[in-house]
Amino acid sequence: MKTEIIDRNAEYLGIPRLLLMENAGRCLAEKIVSIAETENEKISIFCGSGGNGGDGLVAARHLVNRGFKVEVFLMTHPQRIRSKETIKNWEIINNMTYSDNLNVNVVLDSSYLPSSVDGIIVDAMLGTGIKGKIREPIRSAIKLINDSNAVVVAVDVPSGLDPTTGKISDIAVKADYTITFHKIKKGLDTKTAGKIIVCDIGIPKEAEVFVGPGDLIRIKRNPESHKGENGKVLIIGGSPVYSGAPALSGLAALQAGCDLVTILCPKTAAPVIKSYSPDLIVKEIDSDYVDKIDMELVEKSDSIVIGPGLEENPKTRKAFKFLIREIDDTTPIVIDADALKLVEIEDIKDFENIVLTPHLGEFKRLFKISGKDLKSKIKYVTSASKKINGVILLKGKIDIIAQNGKIRLNKTGNPGMTVGGTGDVLSGIVASLISQKLRPFDAACLGAFINGKAGDLASEIYGYNFTATKMLKFIPKAMKLK
Repeated sequence: MKTEIIDRNAEYLGIPRLLLMENAGRCLAEKIVSIAETENEKISIFCGSGGNGGDGLVAARHLVNRGFKVEVFLMTHPQRIRSKETIKNWEIINNMTYSDNLNVNVVLDSSYLPSSVDGIIVDAMLGTGIKGKIREPIRSAIKLINDSNAVVVAVDVPSGLDPTTGKISDIAVKADYTITFHKIKKGLDTKTAGKIIVCDIGIPKEAEVFVGPGDLIRIKRNPESHKGENGKVLIIGGSPVYSGAPALSGLAALQAGCDLVTILCPKTAAPVIKSYSPDLIVKEIDSDYVDKIDMELVEKSDSIVIGPGLEENPKTRKAFKFLIREIDDTTPIVIDADALKLVEIEDIKDFENIVLTPHLGEFKRLFKISGKDLKSKIKYVTSASKKINGVILLKGKIDIIAQNGKIRLNKTGNPGMTVGGTGDVLSGIVASLISQKLRPFDAACLGAFINGKAGDLASEIYGYNFTATKMLKFIPKAMKLK
């Protein structure tokens, strides 16, 4: 999981990012002290504009307080510092005017760099969010560091190294030590990173287990994309009695950011669904129920939802079996509501991109297991997820999302969401996120968070007296990354 996601989720749990930066910088300073041979060792800290640079600035403060001679090189104009926490620590370091052991430099281009560096070098320039080729003056700083005989300490990851893949952008710092935070990044290896030391900076496990606003970082959109390139969702459902459910699912998908939604429904439900919104494309089945599936529509879609308002009858069961048999097992499909009564585990066990969204009763019936308290539910959902390759999203007071033994939890939502239709909204959001290129597991996690958050925002205005329709307008606000 990306560092920025974990940091934002920790903040959502009540831990300020400034505190995490302070913890990281202090731990970094302590490790540098243990590496230094004497207290007379000169320490040069090269700081970037992001959180890594802030960690370096905190470390500089603590090292000066310990009596070390420290020289800081900010590798950008101060007005270009990207992190507000780094700005705060830049202000602090510039207020340390009493100490003779601190020298601060701003490097606007490579001509501002020293000709050589010795002692201990701290690389706090680029962190886990590296993209593209390394630009000046950081490129020249990396060459300076690599050409020196100094002991090189990298902060979190050596600048230029992708911490996820382990690939080098085009040039990277060769570190003797890498002080990384919270957990070892999987792309780190001793060849580039040197000796790897992990610092615990106080991030609780909950920041990774519980879905939070940090997970919204996963949603990306190409600014040069065209109509249809950000997701085409197909909703299959509806019946004479339940005509509104597919519309709720489709409108939720649109509010969650996909480009196009098509609803395949019986002729009895089509007029009602069309009346909901002109934004929905409605394709009619010449029947009172979903008794056949248009596979051409399926193949043109980026993700499928089947179940909202479906109703259970023999012809619909036959159509569902046909879909599962004919669909490519790589096609993402969300199975919800009445479709969960039609599914058999044996038929879907090879579908890696399938998402099941049962409530507790549906889950027990589907997997023939029981359990009421959270710990037993986690145990059973984990076990059930190993029986299929796909994703299980067990809805409840705390949602449980699992795939192949991997587990996350979501606690957004409130008792007002027991109203009918909130599950249809959830399935639409999940399918929308999948169509926007999120992995089904991540889409299920984030979909549960957004759905619950939209419900929480609705409850702030309406109390618990709101409908699923009223929830729809809160989806975009629930998706805002603050």
